[in-house]
Amino acid sequence: MKFKQRLVISYLRTKFKLLSLVSPHKTAESAFRLFCTPYIKSRRLPAPIFNDAERIQFVYEAFTINGFRWIKAAAPKVLILHGFSSSVYNFDRYISAFTKKGYEVLAFDAPAHGLSTGKTVNAVQYAGAIKKIIDLFGPIKGFVSHSFGGLAVCLALEDIPHDEQIKIALIAPATETTSAIDGAFKMLRLHNKSVRKKFDEIIFRISNRATEWFSVRRAIRNIKADILWIHDEDDDVTPIEDALKVKEDNHANINFVITKGLGHHKIYRDKRTINLVTDFI
Repeated sequence: MKFKQRLVISYLRTKFKLLSLVSPHKTAESAFRLFCTPYIKSRRLPAPIFNDAERIQFVYEAFTINGFRWIKAAAPKVLILHGFSSSVYNFDRYISAFTKKGYEVLAFDAPAHGLSTGKTVNAVQYAGAIKKIIDLFGPIKGFVSHSFGGLAVCLALEDIPHDEQIKIALIAPATETTSAIDGAFKMLRLHNKSVRKKFDEIIFRISNRATEWFSVRRAIRNIKADILWIHDEDDDVTPIEDALKVKEDNHANINFVITKGLGHHKIYRDKRTINLVTDFI
């Protein structure tokens, strides 16, 4: 962890510790805003392939969603879905691979990410943006998702008619929102149970859903698509234990690939992962 990051985390721990003594409700609201705020805007310069794309834009709720399209006449379409605090610029090698195979590729920055507007985003909003992409630019044959994008696409497809011909690549998906919140609270050393209760109440207030509902394991029971799930044993963001529970459910439409030593971010950049995903789609 870099020195600047350590300073920020130390400041947040102190802030939340003091605030929780005064008001668990305000602490929960502040923690929820932090949980929904991408901690960086991607600074990566776009690869040359982005110069070949059509720039496209649409409005969803209060967000202006910006993205790219590599058009191939009458070709099947693939949608790229990045993770939290990421950007489509990080997926240039997937885009290159699919365009070479003759696919039309769509890639958008999620709300509050990259070139899109907004300061905060939650899973309901990301899923809603995906549904609008499908409505505007579909039909989509294949989905390639990482982390938060995996949860969002599963929530979106629950509400969209689809069949077994649709393919979804889930790369280290954010399987359980409860695990993500547990991890965030542990990092912030927020041990006040009243704060966690208020945090869950905020989620229910804005979504009319319990925190546990935001689960890939739950959503995937309602998805008919053919799924490739790639997860690393050493993932310190989306725990392998959550993925293994889905594996134990023994869904006939899911093929699991478990890797070692790639963690949460290297896994989607790994050459073998890229080959597995592009061949699968």
